Amino acid sequence: MSEFYELTSLACPMLGTSDVATAARDWVAASDATGTLLGCWRTEFSTLGRLLILRSFETRDALDQERRRALLSANPFNAGRLITALEMDSYQRFPFLPPLQPGTYGNVYEFRTYKLIPGGLPPTLAGWEAAIAPARDYTAHLMINMYALDGPPRITHIWGFESLAQRASLRSTAFATGVWPPKGGPDNVREAVSVIAMPEDA
Repeated sequence: MSEFYELTSLACPMLGTSDVATAARDWVAASDATGTLLGCWRTEFSTLGRLLILRSFETRDALDQERRRALLSANPFNAGRLITALEMDSYQRFPFLPPLQPGTYGNVYEFRTYKLIPGGLPPTLAGWEAAIAPARDYTAHLMINMYALDGPPRITHIWGFESLAQRASLRSTAFATGVWPPKGGPDNVREAVSVIAMPEDA
């Protein structure tokens, strides 16, 4: 059961995301690679020229091994000549959510990262656990939520929708009926960032 995840961001020229995606897919499929590829997306709203790669790992040691492979490579993700920046964030799955499986979850994906106030993770976990079922029409589109194991306290949740219109409608209804956001959740958020991304076919 996958508990650990790595979200990688590769910065590259806007017209180069497909080439980077092809190279990165070969990287994560290498014989010495660990982890399972869950998705690869290009950013469409927020900062452009970014490729997002999500992988799952059975253990923290496996994640760390893969992190070292990238850090010690002169050609990380087989795209060293194309990428201009590399970020790798380590996460653990919210314990009450099921592991994310590879698959198609829609045409439009939203990556939301909330930086939390110190001590804000426990009430955030409690609020989300209580809100998942009452907001099921909306949360059925939640692919994963996970908390960071490095850097500032933060969570990143990924959603899949058929369209931006569907996203807007579901969120509007959930807010209007009071089932969303999770109780106390916004009180623990110091900074929020949303990125809309599309699947990148290699």
